[in-house]
Amino acid sequence: MNASNVGEFFQALWFLPDTFRGFDWENLWALHLLWAVPMLLLLRKFIKFLKNPVLELSLPGSVAQNNPWTYLRLIPGIIFLLGLWMIIVAIARPQKTNERVEQYTEGIDIMLVLDISESMDLQDFRPNRLEAAKETATDFINGRFGDRIGMVIFAGEAYSLAPLTTDYKLLTDLIKDIGFNMMDAKGTAIGSAIAAGTNRMRESEGKSKVMILLSDGENNAGNVDPIFAAQLAAALDIKIYTIAVGKDGMVPYGVDFFGRPNMIESYLDETTLRDIARIGGGEFFRASDGDALEQIFDRIDSLEKAEIIESRYKETVDFYRVYLFWGIVCFLIWLGLKSTFFNNFLLD
Repeated sequence: MNASNVGEFFQALWFLPDTFRGFDWENLWALHLLWAVPMLLLLRKFIKFLKNPVLELSLPGSVAQNNPWTYLRLIPGIIFLLGLWMIIVAIARPQKTNERVEQYTEGIDIMLVLDISESMDLQDFRPNRLEAAKETATDFINGRFGDRIGMVIFAGEAYSLAPLTTDYKLLTDLIKDIGFNMMDAKGTAIGSAIAAGTNRMRESEGKSKVMILLSDGENNAGNVDPIFAAQLAAALDIKIYTIAVGKDGMVPYGVDFFGRPNMIESYLDETTLRDIARIGGGEFFRASDGDALEQIFDRIDSLEKAEIIESRYKETVDFYRVYLFWGIVCFLIWLGLKSTFFNNFLLD
């Protein structure tokens, strides 16, 4: 038993309740003996008294009445009980466990490519197509863990809004600020948008690379053919999911002088978006309202999960030796005292 163990023992006595709460107990049931054993000893003494009642006379001015040294007869019993408690604690096997968990992910790289052309202001979604897409994209980002996510926005031209990053707070703040006034060029440059996203992911070393293209129109701007851009992305092992947003036919857009919704015709080029998804090895989705759009992102989220690898290290330190040692010491002291002039009050 070294000096550090002695120090641990006395510290355990001084902060006994806190120390016990900090332990893990291998044999928790044994702690009930801490109160049961003294009760049994007192019961034994009471039964013995009932069988052999003794009338004690106290004479005025007697030595026994006035001499405080008579209380020394309590010492052997107290030491015995203390030793017994120490052994009971040792039997309960106090332990402290230090568990360390290390997690790392083999994340994937995701590029969100969002159409912000004027047609995204149509109101077949609430409040419009763009705001519904922004809200769903934000929920998608907040549901990821360990993935790098970037963003490209496009209308008549494409603009890389954010590089691949794990700073999800930055991404959601950027999405919140997206508006129709960010692009001067009119039209829908789908090919240029795919090319811009591919360029951002060109040097990615991610285990998996995914592009999610969300648009409501046909490619009518830019100088890059969408099919060629999709083939280029596929050559770099980028999987492309395409989402067609909106309904065909007459959809609401603003209100007239009397507060009635204006209706304009909407047209979606599904063929190009389907071809892009096929070439990119992904899937094509059609979202006709906000709920469908949310379900599509949930579907993509379930398909493209990062692999989380977890390592656990558990170290258990036993403290029963400290209590066992001092329990034996107390019993040896008790054995030495019980045959001396001290009366063994509890055990006689």
